[in-house]
Amino acid sequence: MDEAHILVVDDDAKLRDLLARFLTKEGFRVTAAEDADAARERMRALAFDLIVMDVMMPGESGVELTRALRRNGDVPILMLTALGDADGRIEGLEAGADDYLSKPFEPRELVLRIQSILRRSNAAAPRQISASVSLGLLRFEPDRLLLLEKAEDRPVRLTTTEQQLLAALARQPGRVLTRESLAEAASVEGGDRAVDVQVTRLRRKLEPDARLPRYLQTVRGRGYVLRPD
Repeated sequence: MDEAHILVVDDDAKLRDLLARFLTKEGFRVTAAEDADAARERMRALAFDLIVMDVMMPGESGVELTRALRRNGDVPILMLTALGDADGRIEGLEAGADDYLSKPFEPRELVLRIQSILRRSNAAAPRQISASVSLGLLRFEPDRLLLLEKAEDRPVRLTTTEQQLLAALARQPGRVLTRESLAEAASVEGGDRAVDVQVTRLRRKLEPDARLPRYLQTVRGRGYVLRPD
């Protein structure tokens, strides 16, 4: 983890340089970019383990760039938002960000958030063949955190948060889990609303019709339950 390569994307040159210097001292490899175009240029040449990205940038915003990156990749993304910008945080999560941190923040907290995301990301690496749950045309293997299309055994991309959320539900099929327990299991911050956002995103990948969920169901006043085939 101490050799992870991080891309810092922020139009504030002073903050960008401070973050680069601090993260380098903490043992990370760091590359910086001032906007979405520069970030894309860096990503064409280098592979990154995590991106720290500001929400508000001139031109293409951090949310827009996150949404675009999620179409083709799963590199973890930590978003930086203005203090009290709840809409920005929710929009970032909906776009595919793994976590967020409000400005101003303590540099040490940023490191702890990065380490947490990287641990979850590393935990997603295949470990051993495990029991699976059947979800229509899909199959999920909780221990390997893999969602697969049954027909071709092809992986369906999940963020690290989505993997942990689905694993928590799949390990206790038929049991209602509260939002609080799901937030703890998947390291989701932001309260019930943030959990609901993650569930909505997950349903789009699991359900034939996310508006009428068959597998990942809401239990009013209690939480969520996974009901496999």
